Amino acid sequence: MSPAIVNAMSVDVEDYFQVSMFEKFIDRSEWDSLPCRVQDNVERILELFSLHQVKATFFMLGWIAERFPELVRRIVGEGHELASHGYGHVRVNRQSEKQFKDDVLRTKKLLEDIGGVSVKGYRAASYSIDHTTPWAYDVLAETEHLYSSSLYPIEHDLYGKPDAPRFAFRPLQGCGLVEIPVSTLELRGKRMPCGGGGYFRLYPYVVSRWALQKLNHEEGKSGVFYFHPWEIDPKQPRQSGIPLKVRFRHYLNLHRMEQRLQRLFQDFRWDRMDVVFSEYLDA
Repeated sequence: MSPAIVNAMSVDVEDYFQVSMFEKFIDRSEWDSLPCRVQDNVERILELFSLHQVKATFFMLGWIAERFPELVRRIVGEGHELASHGYGHVRVNRQSEKQFKDDVLRTKKLLEDIGGVSVKGYRAASYSIDHTTPWAYDVLAETEHLYSSSLYPIEHDLYGKPDAPRFAFRPLQGCGLVEIPVSTLELRGKRMPCGGGGYFRLYPYVVSRWALQKLNHEEGKSGVFYFHPWEIDPKQPRQSGIPLKVRFRHYLNLHRMEQRLQRLFQDFRWDRMDVVFSEYLDA
């Protein structure tokens, strides 16, 4: 257990058929006809959080919130932070500035109306705020979001901005909006991902634990960790016609994920994004 540093735990609430890797193989028009598993998976996550006394931030898709409003209310009722993941998991770099603004406004209002709380945070689908979307932070500030967690500052074929700062920063001059990247470790001039996602399932748990301990103890920084509800669900429907590389990334070690998370909850201290980074948000 890291005795002093508190890390930020977050959940990107989307179902298995909504992930970006499947967008070429599952059309959005099919979403309502596919069996949803997100409610049961989030309820299991809430049970795990309660068991280990973990509070977290849930970055919720508006599409999910609209269909499962009681799930949103339970998240809020159990003391977790409700934040926005956009409405339908469309990458920011595939939207115009107007489309993006309409999307974040729609989702923020929807979540606030259902949850009865202010939505401060936003996370872009697939960490898709990049050099092609210079207007994104202006839009988030205009729509009264206090922070974004939309960068994973690594090299990756689907996302990532390796030249971005590793730790919380203000992307706009004269504006309080904060960007809080997912955690990485700097090793010999290269960045190692240690903030969750597929890497947490790929590496042995001891590697992730070592990296987070190094971040906490040697750099004195809070980590930002994320995972998805479908990652604890090895019984989810398997998709046909999916390339081997995509299948490997999506289904790898799903059966080990819950056990690894429980070890992570025991080995480190965790809280909501808005609590861990309150010094930035209250400034």
